[in-house]
Amino acid sequence: MRVLLVGGGGREHALALGLAADPAVSAVVAAPGNPGIAGVADVRAVDATDPGAVAALAVETAADLVVIGPEAPLVAGVADAVRAKGIAVFGPSAEAARLEGSKAFAKDVMTAANVPTARAYVCADEASTARALDEFGAPYVVKDDGLAAGKGVVVTDDRSAALAHAAECGRVVVEEFLDGPEVSLFVVTDGEAALPLLPAQDFKRIGDGDTGPNTGGMGAYAPLPWAPPGLVDEVMRDVVHPTLAELRRRGAPFAGLLYVGLAMTAAGPRVIEFNARFGDPETQVVLALLETPLGGLLHAAATGTLAEHPPLRWRDGAAVTVVLAAQGYPAAPRTGDVITGADREGIIHAGTARRAGDGALVSAGGRVLCGTATGADLAAARNAAYALVDAVELAGSQHRTDIAAAAVEGRITIPGRGASQP
Repeated sequence: MRVLLVGGGGREHALALGLAADPAVSAVVAAPGNPGIAGVADVRAVDATDPGAVAALAVETAADLVVIGPEAPLVAGVADAVRAKGIAVFGPSAEAARLEGSKAFAKDVMTAANVPTARAYVCADEASTARALDEFGAPYVVKDDGLAAGKGVVVTDDRSAALAHAAECGRVVVEEFLDGPEVSLFVVTDGEAALPLLPAQDFKRIGDGDTGPNTGGMGAYAPLPWAPPGLVDEVMRDVVHPTLAELRRRGAPFAGLLYVGLAMTAAGPRVIEFNARFGDPETQVVLALLETPLGGLLHAAATGTLAEHPPLRWRDGAAVTVVLAAQGYPAAPRTGDVITGADREGIIHAGTARRAGDGALVSAGGRVLCGTATGADLAAARNAAYALVDAVELAGSQHRTDIAAAAVEGRITIPGRGASQP
C-alpha cells in the first residue's frame, strides 16, 4: 500500500513513523513534510490547502491511501477532491469537518444529539457577548468560531480581556466554564463503526502550573492512571455514537479521526470541543503505544470496513511527549535559529527546516520539536522524554517542566471524586 500523508508538523511526523513501520505500507510520500519526516518518507512540495493540487499529487504518486493530518486542508475540502479521484482517504468531508471548522456548528450538532456539553451562546457583537459573559460569570470562556490552530480560546477572570478577544475574533461562542481535568479521546471511524484509542491528556498553557496564554499544546501523556473505570465506554455511548448518527442524519457522515476534548466535571464527562483530526501533541504519545499496524487501521476507516478490523492492540507502559518551543511563542515566535542534538530517536519534528546553503537544521515555527519517550510506567516515560529535550540545543527555547508531573504524583483531582493515587 502506497500512502500519501498531507501535512508537515509534529502530528504528521508521528503519523509518518507509524505508517512507515507498518509492513503493509510499501511507501510513504509526505507533502509538504519536514526534515524529520524526510527520514522515513519521500517529501514533496504542495499547498496542503489546495484540493486540486493534493488530489493531483495523489494521482501522480499512485497513492492507495491519502491521510490528511491538519484541520485546514479538511475544512478546505481536500478529502472531497481526493475521493472524487476514486482514492481512499482518511479524513472527513468539508461538510463533516465543520465539526471543527465552526464551534457554533459543533454546538448545534451536540444539542441535536443530546451530547453532554457546556451551555453556550453564539455571539457576533459586543452587546450579545456582554450579556453571555454576565450570565455565565467568571471564569469567562470565549472561543473563536473558526479555526485558530488551537489558540482561539481565552479563559480568563478579566471581563475586559474576554470582550477584547471576542472583538478581535468577530463571531464567537461564549460558554460556561467546565471545571475538572481534561481528557483527549481519539476515535477512528468510518462513519458507522468507531474504535476508540487510548485517552490522553495535553497541556495547552505555555507555562508551568497551567499559566500564561493558550498554545497549540506543550506536551501530553498516555494512558491516564486517574481516569475513572468505564470512561471510554461512557463517552462512546453518550458522545461519539450520537454525534456520528446526527451527522449521518444531516447527510454529512464523518469518516476519519474524531477528536473528543472532554472536561471531567462533578456531573460527569462534558465535551469541550470536537476536532476533525488527530490532536498534536497527543498523537505522539498515543501512536507510540499503538501496537496495531497504523496503515491498515486508517485504510479500514477510509474504505468503510472498520467493523471487520480486529481489536486494537496496545503496548504495556506509558508515553510522554514534551514540546520544545521557540523564543517568543505563542505571541511572536523567533525562527531561523540553529538546532543541534535533534537526531536522536524519539525527537519529533514540528517546526523545523533546512537552511539554504549549508543545510543546517533551523527553527521554522512556534512549536519546534518534541521529545517523545515510552517507559514501563509514567514516571519512567517522563524522565526519558525530558532527557531527550534536555539534549537539544536551541537558543532561547522554552518548555514546560511539569508535563505529566501531577499524574505521576497522584495530584489529579476530579470534582466530587477526590485525588488520584500514584
